[in-house]
Amino acid sequence: MTDTATEKATDTATDTATENQTGYLADTRTGLPMPAEPVFDSVDDARRHHKQRLAAALRLFGKYGYGEGISGHISVRDPGDEDRFWVNPFGVSFSRVRVRDLILVDGQGRVVSGRHRVNPSAFVIHSAIHRARPDAVAAAHGHTPYSRALGALGRLLEPVDQESAAFYGDQVFYSAYEGPSISVAQGQDIAAELGGRRAMLLRHHGLITVGGSVDEAVHWFFTYEGAAQVQLLAAAAGRPQPMSHEQALAARQGFGDRQLGWFSFQLLWDEITAEQPDLLEE
Repeated sequence: MTDTATEKATDTATDTATENQTGYLADTRTGLPMPAEPVFDSVDDARRHHKQRLAAALRLFGKYGYGEGISGHISVRDPGDEDRFWVNPFGVSFSRVRVRDLILVDGQGRVVSGRHRVNPSAFVIHSAIHRARPDAVAAAHGHTPYSRALGALGRLLEPVDQESAAFYGDQVFYSAYEGPSISVAQGQDIAAELGGRRAMLLRHHGLITVGGSVDEAVHWFFTYEGAAQVQLLAAAAGRPQPMSHEQALAARQGFGDRQLGWFSFQLLWDEITAEQPDLLEE
């Protein structure tokens, strides 16, 4: 075959591949047909959106059994004041929270909007994370069983499947347990140890995940808890075979994608708002 013929054949193959690709792949980093995150015209619109997502996330925690008495909280930074964040109220079940129940807490731990009190643990942990991490618009914390079990073993997630690889090199183990997290100093230490990572597993305590939105942070929480369950089941049945470094990086590129994390929550949003529309009451 001549050089010209070879070039034509290559061009034809490239054109065919491009045509085939555009038929099923979207213009995103993962190649999936995902929309972009919403952009708002006003602070009020952004605040309402964040609060609705937060209430939905709390109901999802309730639905999937992530409640443990008064423990557990999810927060989102207020779009109009970066020193304040919205969080679930103290003493209200995840399964009962509505938008109108959410409270706004300032940098000193005062409730500046809302009729309920703030969980001291929620203040010291979330205020420190939001202050240390400008990119962490939201943070989720819970005392879920599989994460607690993994923490009791002193282990982080291993890349035993695609979902767990989302946290490959992006998680940290916190072992400095000093009792319930109610001191400002302990909250600051947790935030410092978290660093720029998306997940922290706390020995004798639970799990924290963060993200650029409630949607993303909560998706990582669900994914981490599910991956912890898989790892524990696999270890109980035999000897799990983790991915190689190269495989884990390849899996993380897809399953650890921020836009994928955000979009995955939209399915949960549709699910919970259809089942429990009262959560949107303002």
